[in-house]
Amino acid sequence: MALRIGSKAPEFKTRDQDGKEISLAGLKGKKFVLYFYPKDMTPGCTAEACNLRDNYSALQKAGYEIFGISSDDEKSHQKFIAKEKLPFRLLADTDKSVHAKFGTWVEKSMYGRKYMGTARVTYVIDGNGVIENIIDKVDTKDHAAQILGKPAAAPSAKKAVKSKPARKPKKAAKKAPAKKAAKKKK
Repeated sequence: MALRIGSKAPEFKTRDQDGKEISLAGLKGKKFVLYFYPKDMTPGCTAEACNLRDNYSALQKAGYEIFGISSDDEKSHQKFIAKEKLPFRLLADTDKSVHAKFGTWVEKSMYGRKYMGTARVTYVIDGNGVIENIIDKVDTKDHAAQILGKPAAAPSAKKAVKSKPARKPKKAAKKAPAKKAAKKKK
């Protein structure tokens, strides 16, 4: 069964970078963000983590506790946290059991080669363990804004912004025939 906004988050239990147990039951009464990412210290994952770090106070002000989760081990998470000065906890899911419950361990393809890996997906979960939002098109450089935005408004607002620059190439296309006409006169 695929997870949806409004459904109960699956019960999970894993450990953070310091070996402390984290579970859905243990987070009861707290709003939190569980963001799945592929690998510590890779470019996209670093951009995402640093964006959340840089906007951590705004996320806390909105009442969210942040948890990153990957299949990396605790030691890898400790190095990533130290290197990037991350103020939030990273969860180790080396057996991929949490990934399986959230549907984030998926078949991927790169250069025609298929392999299993982590889907970059974020779940925003309320104090009752209910999924408030699912972000499956993560903007690694502006992820905090996606989390803090309204669930329905964030994607459409981005589309509106992207549609405006599309008009500029049309103007350039109009100038192109004038250049061709100038070449014909020679």
